[in-house]
Amino acid sequence: MFQTLGRLSGYLFGFASLFLVWHIASAYLLRSVLFPQPAKVFATALELTLDGTLGQHVGVSLGRIFVGFVGGSLIGIPIGLSIGSFGIVRRLLEPYTEFLRFIPATALITMAVIWFGIGEGSKIFLIIYTTVFIVIINTAAGVSAVAPNKIRAARSLGASRGQIFLHVALPATMPFILTGMRLAMANSFVTIVAAELVAANAGLGKMIWDARLYMLVDHIFVALLVLGFMGFIADRLFRWGIYAFAGRFQPVT
Repeated sequence: MFQTLGRLSGYLFGFASLFLVWHIASAYLLRSVLFPQPAKVFATALELTLDGTLGQHVGVSLGRIFVGFVGGSLIGIPIGLSIGSFGIVRRLLEPYTEFLRFIPATALITMAVIWFGIGEGSKIFLIIYTTVFIVIINTAAGVSAVAPNKIRAARSLGASRGQIFLHVALPATMPFILTGMRLAMANSFVTIVAAELVAANAGLGKMIWDARLYMLVDHIFVALLVLGFMGFIADRLFRWGIYAFAGRFQPVT
């Protein structure tokens, strides 16, 4: 409990320091309408929250991220497990994985709009694309990293291949899977904002784009802060999951 309180205190101190530096820079150093003070941004955030605008944009972006991220993870995990477990699958699929993962999702925004239109399909496709390869690579690495002595010990006790997979390989791989999902989640936030900047009727990216057109800099800051806080919370949840599976024997950075 004391460790948790200490961690929360550290987070609060870090955020407080960030906002203090921001206030000093905007109030005394830059003094520009293009760099609003925190109080102005928080007032705008409250206004947008009360009239429902912020909630609408956040809900749309989170919905797209959730559907695409879950879809990409459900595709990537079994493929990664197969690549890490079977040499023939690795030889067949690894070249495609290595080739496609170096094509960024943001480079496919135009093609996604051509293929799926400006509706939800193009955004969800891009989130799936940016998620799946990171999950595949980390999952495959986790399977390959399972200690051989654990597998030999399970076999000596009479465990079948299915039992070895369920009770030895999969639990040992879970920290790698969650780490891959943690990294993919960060990429999902980047991708959805880029996609919504190009073609969207709602979402935080659309909110940033509209604010740019009317020079509503405080609205842009609100969207950026919301993105940062949502990403921070998602990242802490994944860190907690990694610790839950890895225990105290595998530090998480």
